[in-house]
Amino acid sequence: MDFSINNFFDKKYKDTKIGHFQDLEHIDGLSISTISCGLYDKKRDDLVLFYFREGANYANVFTQSKLVSENIKWNKKIKDKKIFGILINTRNANALTGKEGYNSLKKISLNLSKLLSSKQISDEDKPREIKPNQILFACTGTIGEKFPENLILNNIKNLVEKIKYNQNKLIWIKAALGIMTTDTKPKLSMAECKIGGSDVKIYGVAKGSGMIFPNMATTLGFIFTDANISSSILKQILNLNIKTTFNAITCDGDTSTNDMVSIFSTGKAKNKEIKSLKDPKLKQFVNSVHQVMLNLAKRVASDGEGATKFVTIKCLNSKTDKDAKNICFSIANSPLVKTAIYGQDPNWGRIAMAIGKSGSTVKIEKLSILMGSNIIFNKGKLDKNYNENILSEYMKNENIEITVDLSIGNKNFTAYTMDLSKDYIEINSDYRS
Repeated sequence: MDFSINNFFDKKYKDTKIGHFQDLEHIDGLSISTISCGLYDKKRDDLVLFYFREGANYANVFTQSKLVSENIKWNKKIKDKKIFGILINTRNANALTGKEGYNSLKKISLNLSKLLSSKQISDEDKPREIKPNQILFACTGTIGEKFPENLILNNIKNLVEKIKYNQNKLIWIKAALGIMTTDTKPKLSMAECKIGGSDVKIYGVAKGSGMIFPNMATTLGFIFTDANISSSILKQILNLNIKTTFNAITCDGDTSTNDMVSIFSTGKAKNKEIKSLKDPKLKQFVNSVHQVMLNLAKRVASDGEGATKFVTIKCLNSKTDKDAKNICFSIANSPLVKTAIYGQDPNWGRIAMAIGKSGSTVKIEKLSILMGSNIIFNKGKLDKNYNENILSEYMKNENIEITVDLSIGNKNFTAYTMDLSKDYIEINSDYRS
């Protein structure tokens, strides 16, 4: 698929009309630029810059893989109090590229920081000198290929020249398209709330379609807010919300080398300073950030490679949080469960199998299994009202919900995934073509 804004006017792409997306508008202190620098054979946006004119407080969560990309190594070394930009490229992961890949980021950051500093001089009343260590990188694409340093360097000037100081829905969609790889849809989300008496915006974009499994997977997620929040509190909010959002999704059980979710605050909302996560004035904001992150995470799972169905898996009344999570992901990552869902086969025995192999504490005499509102297995035996024909009809839905009730505690977890179709094999056997 050739990604461009024209896709939204092409009837052959399902659910890609501009009107289907939320109306993300302008966030003060943030600017956006997207261009094509030739990373793909077909022309499409493949380089995206989010630029913070006065800097932004920030926090990051990175992949838990033991093999990480060079940009993750770069980002982990950044200690500056404020970030002035994040540059995202697609097509190339800059992973397993060694010193050469890392040095490419050094060169690009030096070039970009000089250009942005010049832009500060021309556009700002009080210009700032932007330094290379005030720029983050996100890379996504194929692992192990030489990083396209020259292609990016040759286009950085054009990228900076095309910075848009005011955003609108079209610019946000363009940015979301520009960070996609095997995704079929851009992923955007927004929420608005108050901190004290101040109105606050929270916008987010993400990408991810395959190699999805916590802790983090081939996912990039970027949350932007005009709230006045310190980096330390942003980090607490991100860590709190990541558990039930981006770390609650799986497409194929594989964790990537490049994953990151970041949150940036420009401070332009001018709300009163928040000194603690426990401040009551922050509650609405924390909930709104969670809403944006969960929306993006669900969009990633529902757009999993080859997906035809979106699957929600709940484990209720477990003895421990860990047991509940293990059961959810044992079901979500089971090829047998996922292919049965794709085939609309009400073979609930595969769900039981996945529960049993999870290693979690289960007492069969208390166990219940449901799909949608259909009770299948009830307190250790087949429910007397179970009807396979009714369940078969339910399996035709695009949204499938599986509930496992252990009835041995009070801990719950919810995971999100998709089915496993023939298209998944075709996409991944032809990924680099």
